[in-house]
Amino acid sequence: MHTSNLSTLNPIMTKAEEITHRVEALRNWMREHDLIAYIFPSTDPHSGEYVPDHWKTREWISGFNGSAGTAVVTLNRAALWTDSRYWLAAEEQTAGTPFEVIRCGRNVATAEELVAWIDENEELKVNSEKCLVVGLDGWSNTAQSVEELRMQLAINHGMTLETELDAAAELWEDRPPVPDAPVEIQPLELAGRSLADKLADIRQALEKNGANALIVSQLDEIAWTLNLRGQDVHCTPVFVSYLIILPASTENPEAILYVNDCKLTDEVRAYLRENRVQVRPYEAIEQDLMTCDAAGTDLRDCSFQYDDGITNAAIAAALDASPVHDDIDIGPSPIAPLRAVKNEAEIAGLRRAMLKDGVAMVKFLRWMQEQRGGLQSEISIDQKLTALRAEQEGFRGLSFDTIAGYGTHAAIVHYEATPETDIPLEPRGLLLLDSGAQYQDGTTDITRTIALGPLTDEERRDYTLVLKGHIRLAMAVFPDGTSGTQLDVLARYAMWQDHKNYGHGTGHGVGSYLSVHEGPHQFRMNWMPAPLHAGMTITIEPGIYIAGSHGCRTENTMLIVPDGEGWLRLEPLTLCPIDTTPVMRELMADDEVAYLNIYHARVREALLPRLTDEQDRQWLILHTEPITC
Repeated sequence: MHTSNLSTLNPIMTKAEEITHRVEALRNWMREHDLIAYIFPSTDPHSGEYVPDHWKTREWISGFNGSAGTAVVTLNRAALWTDSRYWLAAEEQTAGTPFEVIRCGRNVATAEELVAWIDENEELKVNSEKCLVVGLDGWSNTAQSVEELRMQLAINHGMTLETELDAAAELWEDRPPVPDAPVEIQPLELAGRSLADKLADIRQALEKNGANALIVSQLDEIAWTLNLRGQDVHCTPVFVSYLIILPASTENPEAILYVNDCKLTDEVRAYLRENRVQVRPYEAIEQDLMTCDAAGTDLRDCSFQYDDGITNAAIAAALDASPVHDDIDIGPSPIAPLRAVKNEAEIAGLRRAMLKDGVAMVKFLRWMQEQRGGLQSEISIDQKLTALRAEQEGFRGLSFDTIAGYGTHAAIVHYEATPETDIPLEPRGLLLLDSGAQYQDGTTDITRTIALGPLTDEERRDYTLVLKGHIRLAMAVFPDGTSGTQLDVLARYAMWQDHKNYGHGTGHGVGSYLSVHEGPHQFRMNWMPAPLHAGMTITIEPGIYIAGSHGCRTENTMLIVPDGEGWLRLEPLTLCPIDTTPVMRELMADDEVAYLNIYHARVREALLPRLTDEQDRQWLILHTEPITC
């Protein structure tokens, strides 16, 4: 969760008073536009995991800075929906404002929930003779979510939806600008396949759906396709843009990139020209689609495909208003499954990144062992680990905000320490440390749970059950094309026998110097049909979380590799010792112990030559000693 100060508060007002003032201004604006309600999502025009400050409209209107939630303001009420990760924080941050917090079981409110709440309001009875209109910004909501909301409003409640009114654009003073950090080329020796090769692969996938052109709005898909990287989004090396992939032609451009020109260096402009990628202003995509004319490039022969679960409603509306509106296919982006299978250069880069990350982790863990009696806190160890990673060649930043949860905080799945919640570490209990880095040759994601001193029997048992689940899934051999859901039970089986479970997914793909959370494949209990293939990366990260007591999770990033004709297995990419001091040996099966010993031998062999400090070397040798079977 990335937080920021989205606008300078009036020094005379408290934060709650400032939020109340914004809501009053919004309601006056709503009356001017005959709206009974306005909806603020947590998303941006590109459906990214991290949202640039410019599009944090839900935070601006409500004051709540969590990563997930939906805010709705009517003429006399206001509500904020968020999930269990943020219930307490949301209550604190909206205290004294017009917002009531509605606790929901998922990270976004459903269209049905939003409409039912809006329909409860008194002003609907007052305005019953008028057309009842709800507003939202079509650029920051997906086409699919807008259509679901429109249907709920119309069918069940006789209301309509207005998507062309942007409240923040008119009311948000000192709104942060759209990011304009420079774009850089990801070298071919790291990308592995050229832009031209990737376009050919994408077009081949499009042909199966009868399409020859693709609207791409997700930023990591654009960066991967073009072999470009940026700095516009927190923890993810992407840049704000849209991309239209055009039909293959010897006369027309291969693609059109919609991006603010100030972001492009002379080198990047030359690279795009060489690859016949036309550059247009970021804001021009709507008009270009509506007219099917992009500064002389004729789009009328395009059979477009777009993913309505990713593409925003404004783009979809522009396509629907275009001369080619009868020749549009809605379906999943073909880029995600292509990107998921890493090529040889990407795999080699990931291996190098994991080596560097392993060195930083060993140095950190050895340093941690020397800290005693409240010398460090959750925030200070995060800072130390980040500094050690920054010493590694090609380090470009973190891949997500570090989760360092000690004691009861470890039971909060996505906990992130703040100055207000930061607590000192004591020489007892468990520390859960989930972290990762961006290196130019790869992205890392690792979780280790560390015993800081004496543990309870329950802490040791839960730690061991989690480790057993991690190892059981890591040992799996399975047919090519198996889905992650079919394997997920392996990670949960041991803890299920103890009547314990966890609510998050067991694993996700990891990018090649891109997003740390990549799909479409996952290990997850609910049905995810995406097949697993050799060359995919995927994490294994089961956990147990006991509220008010402790939490533990063990995570490695894995590579799916062949295991004979038509069969696959998982090879660990992450290289870092797993703490064995909490392990209850009597709960471990012999083959699980053997796997752990083989893994530790691999870690020692890989990292020992890269450690120059003798104390680090001795620490690694000691902490990769085999457990007795």
